[in-house]
Amino acid sequence: MQHRRWPSRVWTVRHGESSANIALRDAIASGLDQVRVIGRDADVPLSAVGEEQARAAGRWFRTLSLTSRPERVLCSPFRRTRRTAELIVAEANLDVHIQSDERLREKDLGSLEKLTRQGLQHRDPMQSDLHRELGKFYYRPPGGESWCDVIGRLRNLLYQFVLHEDDRPVLFVCHQAVITCMRLIFEHLDEERVLQIDREDAASNCAISEYAVADDGGRPRMRLVHWNLDPTSDVGKA
Repeated sequence: MQHRRWPSRVWTVRHGESSANIALRDAIASGLDQVRVIGRDADVPLSAVGEEQARAAGRWFRTLSLTSRPERVLCSPFRRTRRTAELIVAEANLDVHIQSDERLREKDLGSLEKLTRQGLQHRDPMQSDLHRELGKFYYRPPGGESWCDVIGRLRNLLYQFVLHEDDRPVLFVCHQAVITCMRLIFEHLDEERVLQIDREDAASNCAISEYAVADDGGRPRMRLVHWNLDPTSDVGKA
């Protein structure tokens, strides 16, 4: 692999707050088995707060020098991520075409879609036991994906950049689990560490994370510059 074939800089941004995020919080607070969301997960829109979060992220990118901004933007095809990307690009005044890629889509929960943890225990105790036995990393819900499945499709996407793309900086707008799985790939993390990040410091809505290419004995590697940076703040977590 040639150094020049890695993107010189990579940013990941989780979508802004969605109506499903609000519904999930309400369901957990009310002790409900099911999240009250109508329609497909792919069609869930941003909330009003989510739209403003996306604009704030765009303003953060606008503060970067003209030579340090994203030159490509890829997003999940889901409505909330596409809208987040559009608002970022508009607010940052980026002259880029937004490209949707299904490999950046949300982790598929299959038949467990819209169930809270309590709902899984009540409605499908066998799957609840299997989830507990296998662990979050390897458990695949019926008709859905494990974290390993997500990592597999992300490796396919990222290796495409290594083999076929140039080194222009790229922004990925996607989902919480997807962003955490990217950390595993870029930083060569193991199951324990990536699940610790998911428990303790998961990507917030519209949080910005950033990687830069570094030289490691003549071989390129992705160096974490910021993690979970609040676009309304000047401080990120390295």
